[in-house]
Parts: sequence; structure tokens; C-alpha cells
Amino acid sequence: MSLAVKQGKPMKTYQIAIDIAAMPQTVWQVLTKDMPAGPQAFGIRKLEGELTPGGRLKLWSEIDPKRAFALQVTSMEDPQRMVWRGGMPFGLFTGTRTFQLSPIDVGTRFEMTERFSGPLSGLIVKSIPDLTPSFTTFANTLKAKAETP
Repeated sequence: MSLAVKQGKPMKTYQIAIDIAAMPQTVWQVLTKDMPAGPQAFGIRKLEGELTPGGRLKLWSEIDPKRAFALQVTSMEDPQRMVWRGGMPFGLFTGTRTFQLSPIDVGTRFEMTERFSGPLSGLIVKSIPDLTPSFTTFANTLKAKAETP
């Protein structure tokens, strides 16, 4: 977890990066097809909706299994980047999760970042549990599935 500053205002940010011994297209396939089909292995209790550009999602996390998070896929660039965004109306609080895949010599560098922003973020992030364990589970599962033939 890190704390970033944008326009003089702090934003809480979680980030993980992992190298995966598989080509970006293989990792993308796991991320966009396998993960939605079996999200429990990735630390996601349930995922509903369309994982397509502009698609609407409902996500139930292991961290807060009784609450559904309404998200939208705001960007999807096969096989390199996908962005989910959700939050409160008028930008009062926004969570933005970015999945980035970059080719490297041994395969793919996978990075996942979640940034919380908006005028109410200072208050709301205090109630958000540490996302580091769920980020670690997600990245390790993605790596294991992408590297398994």
C-alpha cells in the first residue's frame, strides 16, 4: 500500500506487481475469461455482469462479502490494460482499479493498482480494510493459472 498525492490532495493507493512466465495474451485470457468464470480463486466471492468495454459489473469481495460494489469497465485494451471504476455520484468518492500487462523478457509484468479519490475519500478510506492480502491472492492466482499449461 502506498499513499500518493495528486493536486495537493492525498489519495490512498494499493498496488502490486508480479512477473508471470507467460505471454501477455495468455495472461489477458486468464484475466478476462478465467477470472470471471471462477472468481473465488482470485479472492472475489462473486462477479456478475459483462467484462466488456462499458460493461457494468457487480462485485462481492471476500473482504466485505455482504456488500456488492457497482463498477463499470471504463477501459479495455486487449492485451494490455483494463480499468474498473465505481463510487458515489458526482465524484464524491471514486475507486479506480487498473490492470496493466507489459511484455518483459520472461513473459509479462502484471500490475494492479487501486486508487481512491474524491472529496469524501479521506473519510471513507478509513473504513476500507487493508487490500494488500486480497491483491496478493489475486496476483498469485493469476500467475499460477497463466503459467499452467
